[in-house]
Amino acid sequence: MEIKSIYENKKQFLDLLLLADEQESMIDKYLERGDLFALYDNGLKSVCVVTQESEDVCELKNIATYEKWHGNGYGSKLLHHIFLHYKEKYTTMVVGTGDSPWILRFYEKNGFRISHRVKNFFIDNYDHPMFDGGIQLVDMIYLSKAL
Repeated sequence: MEIKSIYENKKQFLDLLLLADEQESMIDKYLERGDLFALYDNGLKSVCVVTQESEDVCELKNIATYEKWHGNGYGSKLLHHIFLHYKEKYTTMVVGTGDSPWILRFYEKNGFRISHRVKNFFIDNYDHPMFDGGIQLVDMIYLSKAL
């Protein structure tokens, strides 16, 4: 297994990034200013993007694993890599996600705790209704983790 930092041609990972954030214009807002990491294990399995939000806070903007590889620990392995990577640079990592029980469990299992909610984020910022598991996403749930 290998994890690489990607600095050029980040758009080649768009198909995978769209699994976690299905509107390309939203991805474009953070992709070029973010650090992209890719996890390979006999091929690409998972990616994530992290941005600097302040002097001591970074944000996990996107993390996605190809669906056929869900449940194999690739997302958690990638998270633990970026926790170590940013530990000396930031004190806190935050992530925003939809109010989906399986996603919230994933983040909580990896040390994140719910911090706050942004009402109507998905309605106000996306050009179409967003669904996860048949449930419409409305509010953005923010979680944080001390690094």
